[in-house]
Amino acid sequence: MNELVADKPQGLLKFRSRPELIMAGLGMLLFATILLAICSGAVSVTPGQVASILFSKLGINLPWEYEMRDELVVMSLRLPRILLGLLVGATLALSGAALQGLFRNPLADPALVGVSSGAALGAVSFIVAGGALLGVVPDGIQPFLLPLAAFGGGLIVAMLVYRIGVVDGQTQVATMLLAGIAINSICTALIGMFIFNSDDQQLRDLTFWTMGSLARNTWAIFFPVLPFLLIPCIGLPFLARAMNAYVLGENEAGHLGFNVEQLKKLTIILTSMAIGSAVAVSGIIAFVGLVVPHLARLLLGSDHRRLLPSSILLGSTLILVADIISRTAVVPAELPIGVVTSCIGGPFFLWLLINKRTLRGE
Repeated sequence: MNELVADKPQGLLKFRSRPELIMAGLGMLLFATILLAICSGAVSVTPGQVASILFSKLGINLPWEYEMRDELVVMSLRLPRILLGLLVGATLALSGAALQGLFRNPLADPALVGVSSGAALGAVSFIVAGGALLGVVPDGIQPFLLPLAAFGGGLIVAMLVYRIGVVDGQTQVATMLLAGIAINSICTALIGMFIFNSDDQQLRDLTFWTMGSLARNTWAIFFPVLPFLLIPCIGLPFLARAMNAYVLGENEAGHLGFNVEQLKKLTIILTSMAIGSAVAVSGIIAFVGLVVPHLARLLLGSDHRRLLPSSILLGSTLILVADIISRTAVVPAELPIGVVTSCIGGPFFLWLLINKRTLRGE
């Protein structure tokens, strides 16, 4: 044991010994990123003007003057987009960490096991073929149909992968991952068929949507999807202790008093809800669910009581940084956010693969 500890970088061990400071630092980083996201864009707004706009809604007047254009940009365009980006990043990263714990494999993520593709298939099928439902469904329910379709697609794929991977009551992780890859290919092919049969307007929407974007998010989109994103963010961290025991093995977790089957079902349902809702409003955003949990482990270790909350903070920060780049890199046009996250996450994950000691946390 002493030799094992001696092999680990002492700086990293010392850094991990202060989790409260790390979490506080991640919170401050997220706050700074939120402020930068509100101020950045084609129309620049100062932090003072942002404060004046926000406090004016509470009846408090601050000395920084602003124009009506600035208030419109902040309140109607950037604020709903930023809040939705926070929740999308949090749910994607949190779901990635939870799935890696469930499959006990650091390479598991929503895209790899097919859940993202299943959610995308549900959303695409509704966009292309679900127009007939809008005429018979009450107006108050219509905003919920797209998130529900994506959630249903993700849930079906997650349950199918789980069923295929359970053999004689034992979870076969390798079988799950291979099943996820196969189902991912099937969903991708079906998405291609829907895109092929879409009209010109649907084709333009789907092409940009499948690469990920927060561009069209407004308050009308934010509020219907809010509960679908908040429930997993609140529920999954409560499973942290059970996940810690599950990593030791199913029998060991059962001996410690945890209901393993209930843990699996809750994890699948909550991650499917999170991924389906995120995909419904932002499209497919790659690498967040894969890279962020690894980065969180580097900072705070593998304890899910710290891993899950830190993944929320890091995932939200990464999405906002990517969104800032997508909005400002090619003004007045906008890059798909999935392209930006791939450019950030791909090289980082390659570095993790090359540096095997870092990937194993040694």
